[in-house]
Amino acid sequence: MSVSEEREVRPAAAATTGIADPAPLGLAAFALTTFLLSAKNANWMSHSSTLSFLGYAFGYGGLVQLLAGMWEFRNRNVFGCTAFSSYGGFWIGLGLWVQLVGGGLLAKGQVAQFNHDVGWILLAFLIFNTYMMILSMQINVAVFGVFLTLGLTELLGAIANFTAGAHANPTGFVQVSGYVGILTAIVAWYTSMAGVANGMGGRIRLPVGKPLVA
Repeated sequence: MSVSEEREVRPAAAATTGIADPAPLGLAAFALTTFLLSAKNANWMSHSSTLSFLGYAFGYGGLVQLLAGMWEFRNRNVFGCTAFSSYGGFWIGLGLWVQLVGGGLLAKGQVAQFNHDVGWILLAFLIFNTYMMILSMQINVAVFGVFLTLGLTELLGAIANFTAGAHANPTGFVQVSGYVGILTAIVAWYTSMAGVANGMGGRIRLPVGKPLVA
């Protein structure tokens, strides 16, 4: 996940690849899908199916973010390719799990198993997110903010689902995780916008902060 200041930590060869920085696209895909799922968890979608995130888990947060990760491989950006490819896989995997497993569990009334599955998924990605958050301190404040807020979202979501038991619609921590997830999406959208603006080289430039660890 890179914006202007990330070039300082990229190999010099990355400047000769001849392709645009894919990070703003990957961040935008991550932000929108995170927003939709978090709005559901925050109970903002009381008049909808609450499944609006599902298609975008495959098409935008999943496929487009995975493509951004592949392009970061081309840019020789090990952080960007690992982050985007992993979270692209997260969204595709979550979409597949809901379609192939989760729906069946709910149909059978196995709500506790459903909740615990989600808890384990979030816990696993919290572990991954933690070391990526630490490493993001070498990029800039904006990217660090994305991983920090995302880690809090995953932590609260994991706690909520592990403690929900057989409650079909656990509130409390789930709703709080939804609000933090919305904040995560906003931070990611800002970082994406900064990457687009700063990459265009025009008059509009947005600050992203310097690396926290030189």
